[in-house]
Amino acid sequence: MKRNIFITGIGSGLGLALARLYLEKGYTVLALSRHLPKDLENEPNLHFLECDLSHLEQVKCCTKKITALVDHIEIAILNAGILGEIKDMHQTSLKEINQVMDINVWANKLILDVFIEEKKKVKQIVAISSGAAINCNRGWSGYSISKAALNCLIKLYAREMENTHLTALAPGLVLTPMLNYILEKVDENKYPSVKRLKKSPKRTPQETAELLYSIFPQLLRYESGSFIDVRKM
Repeated sequence: MKRNIFITGIGSGLGLALARLYLEKGYTVLALSRHLPKDLENEPNLHFLECDLSHLEQVKCCTKKITALVDHIEIAILNAGILGEIKDMHQTSLKEINQVMDINVWANKLILDVFIEEKKKVKQIVAISSGAAINCNRGWSGYSISKAALNCLIKLYAREMENTHLTALAPGLVLTPMLNYILEKVDENKYPSVKRLKKSPKRTPQETAELLYSIFPQLLRYESGSFIDVRKM
């Protein structure tokens, strides 16, 4: 039987590293992302569909189209996400928060709705969350809210998708453009969490992808709908 995975946000960072790893392992990869990296363009086992998840009206159609290519999915990785600007909550507009929520939460809701409506056989779903969902450090505003909402969303859908195991997973600190922005551009005196991040251990996207590949089967031991932080496993 072919092994199929579905993943969002393969343009860079962790999503790209996961796509590469699963292709190397012989999986068929179904991917939604804003763009396709050049080094994946000639991969015969990659089925890619350009989809900007911030355009919510496109998400269901894109998901239906790409998942129609297979009759089962071993694991769906809801990876796509944005940080937004690190700044105080009272300075963050509702428009900015909504932009983060659309990609980090509502796009994932629409994808999960397609899995249910199309009766897709999906063994496991992992939504990439963050410790920010729990920590709520100063300046993380819309990102913390969105990841807390994502954790709740996954728990709610776990009650409805009885034949699928769902997890919200914090992957630890990954050296992506998102993290580089925080470490290089954000005032660590105003936002003390940045100082802690600078001192904390970090992994490259490739190292994180390898770690998650080994961890995903272990998640099945936890109650469906759980939030798990890899640093506490």
